[in-house]
Amino acid sequence: MELITCVDFKVGKCQGQKLVDGVTMPLVVQPPEEPKNSNDMQSLLLALEKNNDWFKQMIIKNSAVLLRGFNVRNAEDFNDVVQTFQWDHVPYMGPAMKPYPEYVMFFCEVPPPEGGETPIGPSCRVAERMMEEFPDAVKEMEEKGLKYTFMVPPQAASTFTGRSWPEFLGSPDPAEAVKKYITWLPDGSAHLTLAPRPLTKVFEGRKGRKVWFNLIHLMYNKKVASVTMMDGTEIPEKIVRRIEEIIEGESIQFRWEKGDILFLDNLAVYHGRRPSLPPRKVLVATCKVASI
Repeated sequence: MELITCVDFKVGKCQGQKLVDGVTMPLVVQPPEEPKNSNDMQSLLLALEKNNDWFKQMIIKNSAVLLRGFNVRNAEDFNDVVQTFQWDHVPYMGPAMKPYPEYVMFFCEVPPPEGGETPIGPSCRVAERMMEEFPDAVKEMEEKGLKYTFMVPPQAASTFTGRSWPEFLGSPDPAEAVKKYITWLPDGSAHLTLAPRPLTKVFEGRKGRKVWFNLIHLMYNKKVASVTMMDGTEIPEKIVRRIEEIIEGESIQFRWEKGDILFLDNLAVYHGRRPSLPPRKVLVATCKVASI
C-alpha cells in the first residue's frame, strides 16, 4: 500500500486496482479514522481546499484517484467537490475535438446491480507495447499522421458521436463548420474530416513518455466513422485488432459504489464503459483545457 503525507486522507484499497510502474492505479483515498465526522460533506470540501495542490499532485502521479467513503450524495455535492479545484469547465465536443479536457471526473450516484464499470488504463503502456510489437507500422503512422472522418446528422441521433453537427462542432453556423473541413450532404448531414491527427503524444509533466493518443480502435471500419493514415493509406486490420487486445489487457476496473468520485488525468489514461443492468447513474465533469 502506498503511503501519503496528508493527515486529512488515508489510503484505501479497491478490488481490481493494479500496480503500474510502481504506482497504484487508481489510488484510493478515504476519510481518516479521526475525526469521527470525517465523512461529512463539509469536512470533505474543507479537506480538499486545504490540500488542493497535494490532491492534484496525486492525480498526476497516479493518473487516477478514487475518492471513496465520503457522503457525496448527488449532482450538487459532486459539483461542490469539482469546484474546489477551480478548474475551468470544458464542454465535451466529441471525440478528437478541441478543446480537450486535461481532467475527467466521474461520480457514481446510483451504482448498477451488475456491470457498468468504467475501465481505465495507462496510455503510455499501450504506446510502448505497440512500438515494441509493430515498430515499422507505428513509425509510418506517426510520420504520416491520422485522418478521421465522421458522418454527423443535422439532429442528435444514436451514432458514433451521438450528437448533431452543431453540437459536435460547438457552432450552429455552417460557414464556421466549413472552416473545420465539412462537406455538406443533401439531407443536411455533415461529412467531417479531422486531419492531421497524431498517433502518439508526449505531454509536459508526464515523465516524458509517449502516450497512445488516438481513436483508431473506436473508429476503424465503422458505419458512421472511419480512420486512415493522412495520405489515405488503410491501417491493417491485424494492427487494429492488436490495439484492441492491448487496451483490453492493460485495462483496470472496479465495481462502482455509491458516492465514489474517480479523478482521471485525461492526458495519461484512457477510459471506457462496460455494459450494465439498470439502474446506473454515473455523472461526468470535464475540466481544464489541455495544451495539445
